[in-house]
Amino acid sequence: MPVSAPSPPRLQSPFIHRPINATPSSSRSLSARNLRSPSPSSYPRIKSEVDTNTVIAISVGVASVALGIGIPVFYETQIDNAAKRENTQPCFPCNGTGAQKCRLCVGSGNVTVELGGGEKEVSSCINCDGAGSLTCTTCQGSGVQPRYLDRREFKDDD
Repeated sequence: MPVSAPSPPRLQSPFIHRPINATPSSSRSLSARNLRSPSPSSYPRIKSEVDTNTVIAISVGVASVALGIGIPVFYETQIDNAAKRENTQPCFPCNGTGAQKCRLCVGSGNVTVELGGGEKEVSSCINCDGAGSLTCTTCQGSGVQPRYLDRREFKDDD
């Protein structure tokens, strides 16, 4: 009695299946093509099932990439367009004057200190050097409201 070799184990997976052939293998004609290599239909095919979670994940990924590219491009075009327009909006904190009232002396240029016993000492304001006003920190004295990115001072710390 001849001893046959053990058959290789079959992998069972819901994703791999063999196609159903319409003709039985014994009725196939032996041609030169069949002797060289097995037919492509005899290879296992991988089934792919796309569920709604996969579709949502792919859609979110595509949308994220589109936004990641689109938003910087949008801002760049807005910055370029804003640079072309003249800025004539008066500065909000100083009302277009370029100077703000000193907060320490409230615009008088002098500071009054009560020493006690009814005595008062009047001295020049050390914040504004007696001028009563300071250069506006928002517009740097120009009186024109700076655009958003013009207000920032970018430092290269490299």
